[in-house]
Amino acid sequence: MQVEVKVPVLSESVAEATLVSWNKKKGEYVERDENLIDIETDKVVMELPAPVSGKLTKIIKGDGATVVSSELIATIDSEAMAPPKKRTTTSKKSTKTEKSVMMPAAKRIAAERNLGTDEVSTIRGSGRGGRIIKEDIAEHAGPQSVQETTADEEVLLASSDRPEKRVAMSRLRLRIAERMVQSQSTAAILTTFNEVDMQAIIDFRARYKERFKKEHGVKLGFTSFFVKAVVAALKKFPIVNSSVDGKDIIYHGYYDIGIAVGSPRGLVVPILRDADRLSQAEIEKQINDFGQRAKEGKLKIEELTGGTFSITNGGVFGSMLSTPIINPPQSAILGVHAIKERPVAVNGQVVIRPMNYLALSYDHRI
Repeated sequence: MQVEVKVPVLSESVAEATLVSWNKKKGEYVERDENLIDIETDKVVMELPAPVSGKLTKIIKGDGATVVSSELIATIDSEAMAPPKKRTTTSKKSTKTEKSVMMPAAKRIAAERNLGTDEVSTIRGSGRGGRIIKEDIAEHAGPQSVQETTADEEVLLASSDRPEKRVAMSRLRLRIAERMVQSQSTAAILTTFNEVDMQAIIDFRARYKERFKKEHGVKLGFTSFFVKAVVAALKKFPIVNSSVDGKDIIYHGYYDIGIAVGSPRGLVVPILRDADRLSQAEIEKQINDFGQRAKEGKLKIEELTGGTFSITNGGVFGSMLSTPIINPPQSAILGVHAIKERPVAVNGQVVIRPMNYLALSYDHRI
């Protein structure tokens, strides 16, 4: 019996998706629930498990193809018998290596670095399900400029000693680009800067960090302090917790705070739902979880939608000043930067204090 393999039903906000790379070839046997292919949307990468066990008889849509909800992409013969298992004398270590899946971007970088199969087989994958990603190859091979190679469409334009490389943007990066341009073209963005003396928070963290980690199993970072401060400010100035819809202003009576997180696929902004009801420990745990799952590509679509205000931290890159771009349809975003010791005036005296520039970008229409 031929069983159809279709694209899962995508959310209403996602019109189409991209097939990343098939994990099985035509004619190979697959087990039920085995991941056939990763599907990339402009929000997340999801796995498509095999609906039944059998032989993959046809691949209708290949790597890099654009697909929509419920589109037919392959067929499986559920009556095909599984091939007999071969005896093997390989060690547990080599068996684990054979199962490691190498992402297309990682394969290209390995080829560029002239890494042989034997050397690649020793690399431990840090991606989802142990997949070897481009960062694993780059870390193993040592420092070198790594181009973004998240899509299969790549054209190398070599010209003597001045080579160029054209790489198709991933669907996520395309969506990020569209939203940034949309934000700047539809909102009257203004950025206001203020400086904050961080000494009190630094002293507080130093005093309680060991106790906090022992009780809650997570580090006490700076972000939870900013989330708490943002919620307090939004309650005091509800206009900032609103959004513009045509000629109307929508005031949100809840506080869903987006936290910008870097991932191998680009910047994503998962949402802390009802942040006003969360303790600092709960905030830190969720942020830590977001960061880990962003790296593994396991964030869910519903975790990346909505939000009434966002926080982004350029300080992790050493930035001291920046003008963050509003994440539409929100009306404001807070940019946090690197903490630097600087001479400042306190009670008429010049002292050295750990200072942080905060940048609030907001829609001046409201």
